[in-house]
Amino acid sequence: MDPHLITDPDVLHARYGEPSENAVVKELDRLIPEYRAFIEASPFLTLASAGPDGLDCTPRGDAPGFVRIADDRTLLIPDRRGNNRVDSLSNILHDPRVALLFLVPGITETIRVNGRASISVAPDLLESFVTDGKAPRSVLVVAVDRVYFQCGKAVIRSELWNPDRHLPRSALPSPGRILKACSAGRMDADAIDAAYPKRLAETLW
Repeated sequence: MDPHLITDPDVLHARYGEPSENAVVKELDRLIPEYRAFIEASPFLTLASAGPDGLDCTPRGDAPGFVRIADDRTLLIPDRRGNNRVDSLSNILHDPRVALLFLVPGITETIRVNGRASISVAPDLLESFVTDGKAPRSVLVVAVDRVYFQCGKAVIRSELWNPDRHLPRSALPSPGRILKACSAGRMDADAIDAAYPKRLAETLW
């Protein structure tokens, strides 16, 4: 075994030391108004889940406020149109534990929520999330177990919101090129890329 690998929790904690008071006191079991403000302003989150086939982390995004705060211990997240792989939803059926990371453009702090999710298809709930005439296929109901803010160091170091660091889309492989490579050349990259903007616009919701 590599002698430089940490395998003992005591060794790990000894290396890093005790967390600061701020790091401990910020963790709550409910959404206080200050945390609600971040979630209500967020147009984007990542959803982490675990299932029998492993882990999954997927993006979720819509207009700010798309995650509805039902009460100080419950979040409602519409499941908009995607690729129908339902990786996260399948995981939740196996293990309801989820982790959410909320980002707000221009803000360095993020909000982290750990909880347990269930999948609702209640007609009135789906109807309440209609956008552009389309209802989500389901709504995630997340019971909050822990919520806390993460300081801005990672966002600051990455310069995530600095427009001078933003890449042009042409700097990275296009969807067509990626799918052509994944399919060992069977797919037509140019045709996929030509159809992509229209297909994306028509399937947002």
